[in-house]
Amino acid sequence: MPEITVTTLVLLCAAALVAGWIDAVVGGGGLLLLPALLLGLPHLPAAQILGTNKAVAIVGTSGAAVTYVRKAPVRVKTAVRIGLAALAGSMAGAFFAAGISSDVLRPVIMVVLLGVAAFVMLRPAFGTRRQDGAPAGRARVVTAIVLVGGGIGFYDGLFGPGTGTFLVLALTAVLHLDLVTASATAKIVNVCTNGGALAMFAYQGTVLWRLAAVMALFNLAGGMIGARMALRKGSEFVRGVLLVVVFSLVAKLAFDQWS
Repeated sequence: MPEITVTTLVLLCAAALVAGWIDAVVGGGGLLLLPALLLGLPHLPAAQILGTNKAVAIVGTSGAAVTYVRKAPVRVKTAVRIGLAALAGSMAGAFFAAGISSDVLRPVIMVVLLGVAAFVMLRPAFGTRRQDGAPAGRARVVTAIVLVGGGIGFYDGLFGPGTGTFLVLALTAVLHLDLVTASATAKIVNVCTNGGALAMFAYQGTVLWRLAAVMALFNLAGGMIGARMALRKGSEFVRGVLLVVVFSLVAKLAFDQWS
C-alpha cells in the first residue's frame, strides 16, 4: 500500500460516503469515487485504482440492495438473472481493463455522461410513473438479461463509473419500471457486476485491501442512508438527483481534463 497522508485519507473517505449516497439514490457513485481515487493517488496504475474502487463500491451497493429489497417492490428473481449475466460481462471487462491507461478514462466517462444528460433532459417524464405491478414480458426480460446485464456488465468491468446510472436508465426503459423500483433492481444487479469485476481484479492482485476496507465503511453508511431517502421521497427526487449528479460530474471531469 502506498504512503497516504491523513488529509488524503479523510478526503477519500468523505468521497466514499457521498458516493455511496449517490449510488444508492440513482447510481453513478463511481463517477465521484473513481475521480477521487485518481486525484488522491495519481501515481498508481489504472488497474489498482479500478480494483480498489470495486472493493469499496461492492460494500455500499450491497448495503443499499438489502435496504431496498426490504421495502421496495423488487422482482428479485428477474434482478438475479440480469445480475448473473452482468457478472459474466463484468469479469470479461475486468480482464481487458489491465491494459487501460488512466488518461483514457476521463474523456470516455465525459462522453457517456453527456449522453445520459441529453436523454434525461429530452424525456422529462421518464421513470416518474409508478409501475402497475404487472410482470414484464418474456421478450423484455431476455433483452434486459442480454443487453442490460451483459452489455453494462462488460462496461462496469472495463471502466465502471456510471454503471448504476446506466442500469437505472436501461431498466426503466426496457422493463418499464419507475425510477425508485429501477434503482432497487439496479442495486442487486450492480452487486453482481461489482463482484465479478472484483474477483478478476483480486486474482490479478490489483486491489489495495487496507485502504478499501476503511473507505468501504463510509461507502456502506452513505449507501444505506441514500436508499432510505430514495424510498421515502420517490421518483421525482431520484430524477432530480440524477440530473444534478450528471451535470456536476461532467463539469468536474471537463475541468480536470483541460486544466
